[in-house]
Amino acid sequence: MSQTVPRPASLSAIRKVVYGSGQFGLASFGMMRQILYAIFLTDVVGLDPRLASIGALVGVVWDAVNDPLVGMLSDRLRSRWGRRRPFLLVFSVPFALGFAALWWAPPWESQAALTVYVTLAFMLTDTLGTLVAVPYTAMTPEISRDYDERTSLTSYRMFFQLAASLVTAVAAPTIVDAALAAGFTQQQGYLAAAALFGSLSFPPLLLIGFVMRESGPRNMDDPPAIPLGVAIRTAWANIPFRYAAILNMLNWMAADLVALILPYFLLYWIAGGDLNATVALPGMELSLEAGVLGLLILLAILSIPIWNRVAQRLSKPRAYLVGVLPWLSAYILLVFIQPGQVAWMLAISALGGIGLAAGYIIPEAIFPDVIEWGELLTRQRQEGIFYGIKNFVRKISAAISFFLALQVLGWAGYQAPPVAATNFTQPSGALAAIRILVGPTGATLLLGAIILAWIYPLTRERYGRVKRLLDKRKARKKFPPG
Repeated sequence: MSQTVPRPASLSAIRKVVYGSGQFGLASFGMMRQILYAIFLTDVVGLDPRLASIGALVGVVWDAVNDPLVGMLSDRLRSRWGRRRPFLLVFSVPFALGFAALWWAPPWESQAALTVYVTLAFMLTDTLGTLVAVPYTAMTPEISRDYDERTSLTSYRMFFQLAASLVTAVAAPTIVDAALAAGFTQQQGYLAAAALFGSLSFPPLLLIGFVMRESGPRNMDDPPAIPLGVAIRTAWANIPFRYAAILNMLNWMAADLVALILPYFLLYWIAGGDLNATVALPGMELSLEAGVLGLLILLAILSIPIWNRVAQRLSKPRAYLVGVLPWLSAYILLVFIQPGQVAWMLAISALGGIGLAAGYIIPEAIFPDVIEWGELLTRQRQEGIFYGIKNFVRKISAAISFFLALQVLGWAGYQAPPVAATNFTQPSGALAAIRILVGPTGATLLLGAIILAWIYPLTRERYGRVKRLLDKRKARKKFPPG
């Protein structure tokens, strides 16, 4: 009589919430750095944009190299707590404490010394982040092995990602503004925001470390792990993984680059150099930056259930093609917006947020499926290596975006406003560079991701065949003939 492997039990909503909540701290860390760190370096630390870009590039490249190493370590770790959870239990608090180092502006005049400090601070905080983020994300394919449930699980994680992004995008600039109004410095305002979000980041990660369960190996009787170099070559030979990694890279470059330049675009193009520009929203008045980013992310949060449902009705790549069209349209419309058109900027922000939700959810939901493809080919599950390489590609792309954007600003003549200035106009060359980076460049990168989604080889049907083959292999191992 033939035997079959039973379908795993579905995850409860509570367990999905617990797992998804871990993304809050990682996202607040990433969002604050994404939207504020460049302008913090140029306008508060006082670094030349070109030097700031070099420091960040070196730091992120160092961290990106660490991702596959941490992934390999988490694959090889054997403990009664599993492979990934010990990393969360040990490094969550240091990760939260290390965040503050990124937002301290040393009182030095030497540009070289400031560059060295920025580089080392980047290396420290990103390394601590890697020790948490890679094991955490690598748990996704271990928690669920169902095609559609992974989309649902990713939706929960991306809900917390976007919720943290919303809170950070609104609260961080507001805290800085409040510090200035109370007689403190911008530097002290940034440190206060970093302390707040650092304190909120580690409790969910510790909770996951204590209560979640992995399906991966836990004892030392498992087959020995293959060497790192062989593992990386094997992972890159996985064709769906290659497509998914590059799609993720282009998708996030499109988001990272615009998030990096958007504060400059809002302050110096839309607001015409009014550094205290505000926008009135129902029941509140916010800084222009907080209002535009807050609306963008709020619409993204509200759109999550839509794209989760679309991805379950269509295949994930097809859902991505449909979902990011509003996002692409927003980039194109940014080319035409003129100074002072705040209402149009808010409308474009809302449109972009609808598509941004698909950009957050679907590439992340696509990625866990390549693990089974690799398991079918190699007979080993190495989630840590796959997620480490994915994060490596992601961070290298972010570093390149950061480097090129600030280099372009520096060569275009960008100037830091004087201390305590309320109005400052950038040279025409810098304004042109800001506009090109925000609209046409973002649209081009997103088009590249769309093309990859169109030709992505691992459809729902092919993934189903892979799962059936793996189930048969497991059944033969559990119930050998005779």
